[in-house]
Amino acid sequence: MKLVAASRLKRAQDAAEASRPYAERMERMLGSLAQSMAGLPTAPALLAGTGKTDTHLLIIATSDRGLAGGFNATILREARRLIRALQGEGKTVKVMAVGRKGRDAMRREFPKLLIDSVTDVGRRGVHFSEAKSISAAVLSRFEAGEFDVATIIFAKFKSAISQIVTVQQLIPFGAPAAAEKTDEAASAIYEFEPSEEEILTELLPNNVGVQIFTALLENAASEHGARMTAMDNATRNAGDMIKGLTLVYNRTRQATITKELIEIISGAEAL
Repeated sequence: MKLVAASRLKRAQDAAEASRPYAERMERMLGSLAQSMAGLPTAPALLAGTGKTDTHLLIIATSDRGLAGGFNATILREARRLIRALQGEGKTVKVMAVGRKGRDAMRREFPKLLIDSVTDVGRRGVHFSEAKSISAAVLSRFEAGEFDVATIIFAKFKSAISQIVTVQQLIPFGAPAAAEKTDEAASAIYEFEPSEEEILTELLPNNVGVQIFTALLENAASEHGARMTAMDNATRNAGDMIKGLTLVYNRTRQATITKELIEIISGAEAL
């Protein structure tokens, strides 16, 4: 399992790192557009929101398989913390689980909150079509007025031994910190054709799909890295256990042989 995870990690890591510039650039560009539309009555719903934050949809992205160390446990721990924090504020929480481990955990602990689940995502590699179907389900629920805020929880890949649990708001769109910096590019004046409103109306739904796709790619790389590390640790621990048990066996065997020799010698002397 370690070798399989190691062979898959490189491809998953390359895919995750390749998706970051596009996703970050789209966020910055949309953030620049959103600043000029903020507070206007014509602003798209995905930007302005519903005007309230009473109902939250949490998209919990985990894996379908276990034996990945603390990968799923850390994501679920953050999800539980966020659920309890929102409930403590009097908010209504709904959960969409991506992955069997998240679905099973939510069924055990918060069965009434689980409204949808998706499994077998990325079984043969993460594809944008999978993220697009998830984003379509999220957007349809938003248009139906089922929630006010949507947030995705996933593990961002840092290295094979380090994954960062990330909580990212998808709906309504929040400008990233990088877009709020007043540098040369941000302070430039642009003329848009068509209007900012039309561009945002078209790009904001696409951005939801792109951010979910990026989160799934990060999750896939994190899962393979965590599994490779966990299986390496398991192999080392098994080796240490074998050495310890072999030492105990040899000592016990030596003690038994010594005892039998003493008994033979004592019996011979008695005769």
